[in-house]
Parts: sequence; C-alpha cells; structure tokens
Amino acid sequence: MSLINFRYKERRRTVRVSLTVPLTVHGKSCEGEKFAISTHSQSVNRHGALFHLEHPVTMGQQLLLVNDHTTASAECRVINIRRARDGKNYVGVEFVNEDANFWHMSFPIPGSRPLRRANQSKQTA
Repeated sequence: MSLINFRYKERRRTVRVSLTVPLTVHGKSCEGEKFAISTHSQSVNRHGALFHLEHPVTMGQQLLLVNDHTTASAECRVINIRRARDGKNYVGVEFVNEDANFWHMSFPIPGSRPLRRANQSKQTA
C-alpha cells in the first residue's frame, strides 16, 4: 500500500493568519433593509477575511467592514459562505480595493519558510 502525499501549492495570494478582531459588518438585505452586525474575525489575510455571520448574505454581495479597534473601513464582497459542523455560518470576503492594508500588518508571501533563530554558542561550565 502506498502513501499519498497531501502537500499542495498555496492558492491564496497571501497566507491566512488566525486573528480575532472585533468587526462591524454593514450591508443591505435582499429586501433592501440596511443592517449592521457586530462579529469578530476568525482568520485574515492581506486580501480578505473569514468571520461568523448569522445574517443571511448572498455570493457576490457588497459589504462594508469596520474594524472596531481602528475605526478603519473597507468595502468587500462575499466570495464564500459555508455552514460549519457547529451549525454556525462562516462568510469569506475579499476586499474590493486590494491596495488598502486594512489589518495594518505585513503578511508573509505564500511558500515562504519561517524564520529561524541563529544558533547560540554553547557555554562550557
């Protein structure tokens, strides 16, 4: 029996980072009613985020994300909706303006290796 190698090339433009940031999501429902819902991010990357959202949204829907820490806002569109085993709905979004650094952090490029500490010389007693 042979062993299958499950390695794959990273498809994201930047790696995903597990980061919890309080967010307010603004949008319009299918009936045209405006909504504003507080939630927090599950994971983020330079081009988007994944967060828990109970309000129904549709693929391609435009939303406005507001970072509650920095009060920065960014327009985004829904690119993924999934229901997890715990019964919660998770929404993946990508930013409309790719140049904005909404999370105020640098992300490593896909496929990069983690930094290693320099070897410290052992001291003899």
